[in-house]
Amino acid sequence: MFDGFCYRDDVDVQGSLFAEAPADRRPAPERRVLSSGAWIDVARSWLTEPDGVFDALVSRVPWRAERREMYDRVVAVPRLLHTYGAGEALPHPALLAAREALDAQYAAELGERFATAGCCFYRDGRDSVAWHGDRIGRGATHDTMVAIVSVGDPRRLALRPRGGGPSIAVEMGHGDLVVMGGSCQRTWEHAVPKAAHAGPRVSVQFRPRGVL
Repeated sequence: MFDGFCYRDDVDVQGSLFAEAPADRRPAPERRVLSSGAWIDVARSWLTEPDGVFDALVSRVPWRAERREMYDRVVAVPRLLHTYGAGEALPHPALLAAREALDAQYAAELGERFATAGCCFYRDGRDSVAWHGDRIGRGATHDTMVAIVSVGDPRRLALRPRGGGPSIAVEMGHGDLVVMGGSCQRTWEHAVPKAAHAGPRVSVQFRPRGVL
């Protein structure tokens, strides 16, 4: 089990860039500067009302199962999915407050608001997501941010340089926040590996408009 960060010796470590937490007293994120202009911010126990948010996400989100073509066959996507588009109501008020807090925290750096909320339901340790970057849309050519809020059982978020190289890992716990920024979607990849023992977990990925 990973506690905090595991990172390469050649990755720069930088303290928080933020002098103080937002007005609602959420913990200030701690930044890790990666290579090639990428970075990640982590804040533990950042989300308010994580228990209520988890229950609402599991029971109120219209989850769907997807199937995708892979090589010469169609396979089930190993997680359930739903996306709330720009302007759509979110299933718990704490998620709206979270998006507003992210806008306040990152407005100057991002230059725009977070608009959509993609949700993934990992039902147990068999559910996962393979190595990828969010490079559909503007993330393929421009620096951007993807802010992930996790509720439920802890799961490991792994990251590695695109094209290969040693990986780092962050264990995302109940109510934790991870923000991937800079060139992270273009120059790094991330994954949620399968786990031998894991209970239900839901992640909510807040993205700017046009980043998928």
